[in-house]
Amino acid sequence: MREFDTFRPLYDPTAVQPMRDELTRVGVDELTTSENVDDVLGKSEGTVLLVVNSVCGCAAGNARPGVMLALQNALIPDRLTTVFAGQDKEATEKARSYMSEFPPSSPCIAVFQDGRVHTIIERHNIEGRSPQDIAIMLANSFNSCCEREGPSISREEFEKIIPAHICGSTIAKFEDEAPAEAAEDGSA
Repeated sequence: MREFDTFRPLYDPTAVQPMRDELTRVGVDELTTSENVDDVLGKSEGTVLLVVNSVCGCAAGNARPGVMLALQNALIPDRLTTVFAGQDKEATEKARSYMSEFPPSSPCIAVFQDGRVHTIIERHNIEGRSPQDIAIMLANSFNSCCEREGPSISREEFEKIIPAHICGSTIAKFEDEAPAEAAEDGSA
């Protein structure tokens, strides 16, 4: 019997990469370990955007495009970060510990100010809203607590980005050991 690994990625990392790239292309840093999360959220000064990314349709169609659009605002958080639920499980668990007064939610977007949650947009606030609605909610938050000048990337670069809409697609569960086992017994 295979040992159960609670921090193993749920989905094939190659299939998920375009969903990560949407945020990193607009200047968002990935936090892939609990140490990365503590290094950013454990500090109590300044503002931090934290996106709990996900493979679900509302992340693809609403949350990520809304965040991308919001980062074109005149004021943005000092740090722009993301964890990926179902992929970077340890980092996601640690990030959620900084938002323990709220139930776990994927996707989820939080703005921290001086170490405390200033604004949180949970899944139920994302579902049924357009990217523009989410961008407006985030821009209002940024305008009330941020001082860093935006946008995160130039308008010209932003307009070149085409969001990876993978809503409704089936993404294979991550099975990294099958090919290696097949190669060992000569069946590959």
